[in-house]
Amino acid sequence: MTKYLLDTSTIARAIRKEPDVRVLQHLREHGGVCAMASVTWHELRFGVGRLSRGKRQRQLAEFLEEVVLPTIPTLPYDGRAAQWHADERVRLEKLGKTPPFIDGQIAAVALMNGLPVVTANPKDFKQFKGLAVLNWASK
Repeated sequence: MTKYLLDTSTIARAIRKEPDVRVLQHLREHGGVCAMASVTWHELRFGVGRLSRGKRQRQLAEFLEEVVLPTIPTLPYDGRAAQWHADERVRLEKLGKTPPFIDGQIAAVALMNGLPVVTANPKDFKQFKGLAVLNWASK
C-alpha cells in the first residue's frame, strides 16, 4: 500500500554525489510504500538528459532505469488529477498566486491518491488546498 508521493527534489537528494543522509534513512524505512508521479519521472529523466555526456550522466541514467523506475511505482497524472489541478490553478490565480505548473501536477496526483507529498521544498507545495506536505531532507 502506497503511503507517500515522492517529489523530484526528494529523489534527487538521494541520488546526488553526496546523498542526503536523512532522505536515505527515510527511504530505507519507507521505501516500499513510496510512489512518484509520472511528471516526477519526466523531471528526473529531463534533468539527467541535460547533463553533459560522460560517466556521471551514464551512471545516473542507469540508476534511474535500473533502480528508481523498478522500485518506485509511477502514478499517472490522469483526468481526475487534471480537473483538480485546473480548479486549483483558477483558485490560486484569483489570489494572485501562480505556482509552477509541474508542482500543481504533482500536488494533484498526490491528492487524487490520498497521499502526502514528500519534498525538500515544502514552500513550493504549501499553497495547494488540502495537500499534506512532508520534508525528509536534512535542514
